[in-house]
Parts: sequence; C-alpha cells; structure tokens
Amino acid sequence: MLTRKQRELLLFIHGRLQVGGVAPSFDEMKDALDLKSKSGIHRLITGLVERGYLQRLPNRARAVEVTRLPEDIDLKSSSSKPSSSSVLDKISEKISDVTSLPMVGKIAAGTPIEAIQNDTDFLDVPASMLGSGEYYALRVEGDSMVNAGINDDDIVIIRKSNQARDGKIVVALVDGTEATLKRIYRREGKVILEAENEAYKPRILTADRVEIQGELASLMRTYH
Repeated sequence: MLTRKQRELLLFIHGRLQVGGVAPSFDEMKDALDLKSKSGIHRLITGLVERGYLQRLPNRARAVEVTRLPEDIDLKSSSSKPSSSSVLDKISEKISDVTSLPMVGKIAAGTPIEAIQNDTDFLDVPASMLGSGEYYALRVEGDSMVNAGINDDDIVIIRKSNQARDGKIVVALVDGTEATLKRIYRREGKVILEAENEAYKPRILTADRVEIQGELASLMRTYH
C-alpha cells in the first residue's frame, strides 16, 4: 500500500507525463508536494520504484516512467493527447473518492495507542467504506479475534468513539497502557472484554480501568 505522499507524487508524475510526455523536475515535485527538500522526493521515488509503480530509465533526462497506478485508479490513454486540465480533473475526481486515514500502528498488548500515534503514515481507503465521524487504521497483531474473521496482520478501520453497545468489537485501552481489540459486554458494574478465540479467556475488569477508543467499522486484508 502507498502512503499519502507516495500516492500524490505518483499521480503528479503521471499527470505531467500524460500532458507533456516529460516527467517533472525534482524541484517541481518538491513544490507540488510542499516538501522542504529534494531528499524527501528521492525517498518517495525509491519507494515507488521498489513497489513497482515507477521505473527509472537509463541515459535520459528526468528518466522515470509510471509502470502502474493504484488499483482504484484507471486513467485510460486515448488516441489524442489529453489536455492538462482534463488529466488533473480526472485525478482530482478519483482522489475525492479516496480518504487518507492515519495509520496509528499495531494494536498490541502493552502499547497504548497514544504512544504509537504517527500522523506521517496514512492509509488510503475508499470513501464508500466510511460513514460519518472520524476514523483511524490499526494493523492487527495476534489471533485473538480469528472467529470474527479478523486475522493476524489484517488492517482494521476504527471509528473514534468513547462508547459502544454491548457485543460490539472495540479498541479498549486498559489501565491507560494496554490497547486491545475485543468484544465488549457489561455485567453487574463490570466490563467484560471477550476474545473471538476459545484459547483466550474473557477479561473481567472494573469500569474505571477501561476506556473505549473506538469501534470497528471495517476490515482490510492483503493477500501475500
């Protein structure tokens, strides 16, 4: 998956190639992405090359070409060369269908969400996957929710909320330090965090020890 900046750079290069047949200069890329130095562009291009989206061409000025675009974008080349505005309009239209969510990190025992928050990492998801509200993404580590169809290394999309109905899958922060993904229930003043795997026993805690950080909204899976 591409970061937000990688995606922006790839589409910027693609648009310029479609219009003029020549890739933009590093200075133009830097200005377009509002970066302070060209070293950031070097890193982004290297990442795009490693992921198979760009190819460096030897012995040519501005020698990169786009080898593929993100799967949700299909800008077909026509027999006539498109205008700059038409290419950029198509790109803007497709970007508007995508939302960049902060990729918080892994949801793992002993690591509070606040400690691993990293707003420089983003995940692009179709806007149709989201409703109203604010969202973030987490990579799952472990098998405690496999019976709910949530596997190790899956990415869960979480809607921020500090409350949830019984039976919902939530991100719960225990004792302010441990983030966990579990079903939540309440019984006789206690909070029960229940796994979806018989190998894990439910955790029964007093309400003051549990803070809900959000509710599961969607799931993304990458097949290797």
